[in-house]
Amino acid sequence: MRLYSLSVLYKGDPKVHLLKAAYDVSTFNFFQRSSVQEFMTFTSQLIAERSPLGSRASVKEQEYLCHVYVRNDGLAGVVIADNEYPQRVCFTLLDKVLDEFSRQVSKMDWISGSPATISYSALDGYLSKYQNPRDADPMTRVQAELDETKIILHNTMESLLERGEKLDDLVSKSEVLGAQSKAFYKTARKQNSCCEIM
Repeated sequence: MRLYSLSVLYKGDPKVHLLKAAYDVSTFNFFQRSSVQEFMTFTSQLIAERSPLGSRASVKEQEYLCHVYVRNDGLAGVVIADNEYPQRVCFTLLDKVLDEFSRQVSKMDWISGSPATISYSALDGYLSKYQNPRDADPMTRVQAELDETKIILHNTMESLLERGEKLDDLVSKSEVLGAQSKAFYKTARKQNSCCEIM
């Protein structure tokens, strides 16, 4: 999973122009990096230009996904990532960046601004922080931990069944459990029979 580009643009009346951008082209051939960066800038501008105000979209381009968010005030953000990168994390990043950008940079500067004139330096930090979505996004981290726990629980249940002792047999053999506990277990088992842990 990798992020390659994070751009902030302004969608004005004549056309879309780039306000600020950060790139990570370290995985590309050294001699191709400037061309790749120019292509990412062009693609970001084109996608923002063709997206209506107040919209979010994801566009697939070869093995990359371009996520765009155009706010109603014309401020737009584009993230270019690989296919494996979670879409929700990209849009969370775009929300955060555009909100912070609109607080730190005056709306008057959006209309005539350029990467050289806009003083906003947080994009490089966000691009490096969000390279690993599990570290940057709490929801992704929790989901990954839940997936790991589910795998561990599944393996534990399999190992219990591999020993030749089924849970149902253990409950029926138990002399410690009272009749009410056994009845409760059987009722709960019937109620939960439609749902199985995969």
